[in-house]
Amino acid sequence: MREFITYEWFTLLCITSLLFVTAAKYLFGLRFNDFLLVLGNSKYLKIYSKEQKFIDAFDGLLFANFTIGLSIFIHISYSHLVSPITFDILSFLKLLFAVSALFLIKVLIERLISSLFEIDAIIDSYVFQKTTFKNFSGLVLLIANLILLFGLNVSNIAICVVIIVFLLINSIGFITSFKNYQKLILANFFYFLLYLCALEIGPYIILYKAIKDYLA
Repeated sequence: MREFITYEWFTLLCITSLLFVTAAKYLFGLRFNDFLLVLGNSKYLKIYSKEQKFIDAFDGLLFANFTIGLSIFIHISYSHLVSPITFDILSFLKLLFAVSALFLIKVLIERLISSLFEIDAIIDSYVFQKTTFKNFSGLVLLIANLILLFGLNVSNIAICVVIIVFLLINSIGFITSFKNYQKLILANFFYFLLYLCALEIGPYIILYKAIKDYLA
């Protein structure tokens, strides 16, 4: 009975993610098609970085899918790689809130810094690129979660493959941003290291702590 209830919640969560992706596809059909090619084509980044807004409906829909997918995958991964855990919807919602809040606060801090140092154009483009690759990895997580939950018996190898693909996609995003601003970064390398520690590494340590609290 418990396993049935757990999969029922996971089914509802996956359907919710699919609805967010479907809405993005339906409302922004052309942009969505360009978005799907972002790994091998810079067209999407060049065109839509100029049209971005502080609150972007397209990115918002895909970000919602990303946070749900990441939270589900965290639960699956911990349960199989570390220790079996019982699904509880209230605890899961706390995890989902922590994941969402972490990435949102991170973006807000980056935009605040850009305003303070009057480098809005650079940071806006940088944040857009990172958000794009995170949202793309959200599509991968959606597919991976559906396969892991309903398509096959979960194995450690399958989970590790998904983790590697997830990290690879986001690494491509980071490398793309580094190449675009290579001269600026190298000229201010010390500040770049501070940024990495404070806003790239630090938040994931906080997320790890949140995961431990959720799964404790």
